Amino acid sequence: MGIEIANNSGVACNEDEIVEVAAFALDKMGIHPDSDLGITLVDEDEITKLHVQWMDLPGPTDVLSFPMDELKPFSASNGPGIIGDIVICPQFAAKQAVNHSTADEISLLTVHGVLHLLGFDHVQPDEHKVMFDLQDKTLADWRNQR
Repeated sequence: MGIEIANNSGVACNEDEIVEVAAFALDKMGIHPDSDLGITLVDEDEITKLHVQWMDLPGPTDVLSFPMDELKPFSASNGPGIIGDIVICPQFAAKQAVNHSTADEISLLTVHGVLHLLGFDHVQPDEHKVMFDLQDKTLADWRNQR
């Protein structure tokens, strides 16, 4: 996978681990190994601006996903593509990391962002169950293979 990460958050994060979990999730979802993904870590001011600009929602959030080739069905058999970008706010992640570390929360948000890029959502209860079950399974599998 061509995964680029930029940490503009001012918070030290294990960037290698973030790339690793993203690559694992993409591989698990059958995405072509030459596909590209961008991950940017930002501070609360920046995620708030993006949240307002792109979602028309006030305040900060934990993760935003910006798909690129959203009409392209992603799979290894369809060839590589530019999947999109994930933006994560480590400060916000730290606030919602309950009963686990901030690093674990950022890993969860990374998988969550990948799933959004691939078309999963959680607005409806049935969508929520599918997406969160897949998110939990992906994280568990990633942790077990480490």
